[in-house]
This record gives sequence, structure tokens and C-alpha cells, in this order.
Amino acid sequence: MTSPAITLRPATFCQRLLRALDAAEGRRRRRKRDQTPDSIGLGIKRDLLEGVVAADPNPADFEGWLLTQALEAEVSGPVLAICTQIMEEYRAASVDPDFERWLAAGAPSDDADRNDKPERDRR
Repeated sequence: MTSPAITLRPATFCQRLLRALDAAEGRRRRRKRDQTPDSIGLGIKRDLLEGVVAADPNPADFEGWLLTQALEAEVSGPVLAICTQIMEEYRAASVDPDFERWLAAGAPSDDADRNDKPERDRR
């Protein structure tokens, strides 16, 4: 299967994904269960996304850049899993204009809006 022509820069995509991650972080903190695994995974993802923004790899080199990060990690399994997730999200944003526009708009979420309002305003 051939890849579609990718024009979205990985650094631009990752900047947008970082904003979406910030929104998810706020919702994560409101959960009543143990957040340690979520926090670890989000921390790894944040570090990778920030690394992409700093390195600004070319679209054609992005997958290799992510693989290198995983292979060089002290514990490669979790990093590889998150690199795979980032690459899948990047590919989706590259071929799905709606997903890319949603990210560009700051990844707005209806549940974030509802949860940030007082109970009386949610009706």
C-alpha cells in the first residue's frame, strides 16, 4: 500500500496534538481513579511530541525519526507503542481533512465544555 502525499509538517501536527493533549490532561485530572498509568503515558507522548517540534523532521523522515526515538529509549516498548500511535494519528490527519481541521481548531471537545460548566448550566 502506498502512502498518500503528505504535506502536513510533523512539527505542525505535533504542535496541534500538544494542544489537544493539554485539553485531555484537564479532563484526566477530574477522574476519580488512579491516574498514574495515564500520567506516565501522557508524559512519554508529550516528550515525543515536543521532540518532534524541536527536531522538525521532514514528512518523509518522520516515521524513521520516531523509530529512532523508540530504539534509543531506555525502555523501548512503551515508547514504541506511543510512537506508533503518533504515526497513526499523523497519517490520519494527513488524509482526513476533518481530523486535521479539528486539530488545527484546538481539538474542541463537547464533554470538556459540559464538564467545565456548573451543574445548573449543563441542562
